[in-house]
Amino acid sequence: MTGQETAQAGAASWEELVTTALLGTDRRGIGRAAVRGRKDAATALLDEAALHTVRRRAGLRPGSAAPRPERAQDDPRPALPAAARRRLALLLSDRPGTGSSGRRGSTPDLTELLPQWLAAANDHGYAAPAELLPALLDAARGRTDLRPPALAFAGPRALWLARLNPEWKFALRTTPGGSALPSPEDSEAVGRLWEEGLFAERVALLGAVRAHDPGAARALVESTWSTERAEDRLMFLDSLRTGLADGDEAFLERALSDRSRNVRTTAAELLSALPGSALAGRMARRAATCVALDALRTGITVEAPHECDPGMERDGVVASPPPGRGQRAWWLGQLVEAAPLATWPQRLGGRSPAEIVALPVADDWQGELHAAWCRAAVRQQDAEWSRALLGAASSPGAAGPGAVSLAERAKLLGTLPEQERAEWVAGFIAAHGLSEAFQLLGVCAVPWAEPLGGAVVDALNIARDAGSYPWSFSGVMGLAERCLDPAAASRLEALTATPDETEDGAPGAGGYWAEAFQRLVGTLRLRAVMREELAGAV
Repeated sequence: MTGQETAQAGAASWEELVTTALLGTDRRGIGRAAVRGRKDAATALLDEAALHTVRRRAGLRPGSAAPRPERAQDDPRPALPAAARRRLALLLSDRPGTGSSGRRGSTPDLTELLPQWLAAANDHGYAAPAELLPALLDAARGRTDLRPPALAFAGPRALWLARLNPEWKFALRTTPGGSALPSPEDSEAVGRLWEEGLFAERVALLGAVRAHDPGAARALVESTWSTERAEDRLMFLDSLRTGLADGDEAFLERALSDRSRNVRTTAAELLSALPGSALAGRMARRAATCVALDALRTGITVEAPHECDPGMERDGVVASPPPGRGQRAWWLGQLVEAAPLATWPQRLGGRSPAEIVALPVADDWQGELHAAWCRAAVRQQDAEWSRALLGAASSPGAAGPGAVSLAERAKLLGTLPEQERAEWVAGFIAAHGLSEAFQLLGVCAVPWAEPLGGAVVDALNIARDAGSYPWSFSGVMGLAERCLDPAAASRLEALTATPDETEDGAPGAGGYWAEAFQRLVGTLRLRAVMREELAGAV
């Protein structure tokens, strides 16, 4: 019997012994351990239980001897400064507490600062301390948002440890920079890993090669395309979003005939993001037959498609609409979304995007048409169209002249430069307050640039003076702790005192606000200290 078989037999016997002890030896025997020369079944049961107890307490199941693992790859990056190393140990040891009252108190939440600390450490190019790697991998195992920065910081030793501990196997699916991947320039090693590697290793390799040489990455995918599983083809195709260029068109056109519908749809989406592609031209011609100026040339008329022909389906149009959507509206949206935005000024009288968005649309088609233009602007990363669809930050309601929801506005904002994004959201907060702005704040760069930081602080102060409880603003307050510039701490100091209660204010609200601002100030100051520690200034 091998060591593994012995372990499995031991485990099975233990379960058998427990069952026999519960039922009694008179009602159930103990199988192969029953007699063995013994006359008393109860004594035999106790003897076997003692034997298995010792085996279980040994901590390891019997197994065949195996060679020692190879030494971990060296990490050439510089070591953390001592103060930063102590800070990381503190961040990794912190666990969020929950009091019986549900109040967070004024103490900073260290777990929420860990992603920011890791991002800053990676910017400095530090290596992770070896003794903290297990705790770092444990933290990343429980939080998927931590995995990319944590694995980048952990470096090659994360992979070495992940191969020894199955609880850290996620690291093998997300290989960061500085890992054991071959150099993208080593074509022989790249080819060997692509042919022989695990799926996760191949995905990581493809990403590394794509960043270095997009054409070489595409060639890798093409070399084994016909033998890959459909789900793998989809993942490899999706990796071409990075560095997507006209050179990818021929391969993507061939993928339009793939036997997997998901692969065909993704290929069509990528081709529509290339305004000069043949597919984009075909979609532009189809969309142009559906959208035109009215007889007076002062508005837009829409004639949605009456059928979804095979050519449309091959180019990525999904024939069956989701529940609640009409077929013609569904087909129209897909055509307009995939057409190059340059189609419309030429089609609609030479107007600018802002002038086009301002035109009235007949027969209640405006929502469908503008929503499709929003998706096209995001897909094609067109800032001019995004500005037109966003409209002024102070426009009435949550939606602008083109965007029909806050979610769409958030996506459109992502196409704008960081400073312009911050200014637009600051104007939105000034006009509409914080309750509508949470989704929009999430797409702004960190730390928040002015005037955005000031607008958030002013809006929180207004909410505090109104006497309401701060709980409805807890999401924004949490974002402020992570995203405000630490220099704002001095400005917030005056808000940490408990204000006098007003007659129409909620009882005790001032105390809650004081705690919230104390925590915010403390967190900002802690972030400033962390920054100094990583710079070696402390």
